[in-house]
Amino acid sequence: MKKFFAKAYIWVLLIVMYAPLVFIAIFSFTQSRVLGNWDGFSTKLYENLLTGQMQGNASLIAAVENTLIIALVAAFVSMMLGTVAAIGIHNLKGRKKKAITFLNNVPMINPDIITGVSLFLLFVFLGFAQGYVSVILAHITFCTPYVVLSVMPKLQRMNPNIYEAALDLGATPSQAFWKVLVPELKSGMVSGFILAFTMSLDDFAVTFFTRGTIGLDTLSTYIYTDARKGGLTPELRPLMTLIFLVVLILLIVINLRQARQSKLNVKKY
Repeated sequence: MKKFFAKAYIWVLLIVMYAPLVFIAIFSFTQSRVLGNWDGFSTKLYENLLTGQMQGNASLIAAVENTLIIALVAAFVSMMLGTVAAIGIHNLKGRKKKAITFLNNVPMINPDIITGVSLFLLFVFLGFAQGYVSVILAHITFCTPYVVLSVMPKLQRMNPNIYEAALDLGATPSQAFWKVLVPELKSGMVSGFILAFTMSLDDFAVTFFTRGTIGLDTLSTYIYTDARKGGLTPELRPLMTLIFLVVLILLIVINLRQARQSKLNVKKY
């Protein structure tokens, strides 16, 4: 009975999480403007999305472009900063290491709305113009701790003597970092990049408070504004479906590569 209830719980949890995604995917193949009304099978919404023949075309495309640019820049910078920070934390000892690790975990536990308001007040206090740069800086701020969390396990499992051996053999600290540490930490860095990219792509509260009044829209703020007008643009349904499929395929490829790498490591040793 315990196994039965455990499996039932897992299946219920999976259904609750994925049912809305399946629901949106199904109704992306009908032309109805109201979600939940089935007007017959049609790929018209996908055609409108891919050809740009839809209401509010320019603003939606601009929102998608802004979202991708901000997410890519924030994820890349967060990956670099988070990797360096993880190395620094890993090399600390005792109470200093515990204190910095605790401080790194606070932004991840902190509610997004508090982070957004805090950064908004900081930018106002510093007289910093809000717009593209402020949103990117805000996203880097809350994405970096996730990269640190992804890289730290790789550092803990890595042989600490490899870096010192490279230095003893004549490598400079920079050469040892790029040729020894980075290859060892690559999988953690990639995982951190993907996690940071996803967090940035998904964010609403921080973006809403730091984008200013210049009309900068990301996908999340565009959907919020669109919903306040009385309904969602139908083409958002195929867009959400495509984004989900891209993320799903990316995760499958990464997991397959990690599984293959694990098998190679087992055979090697």
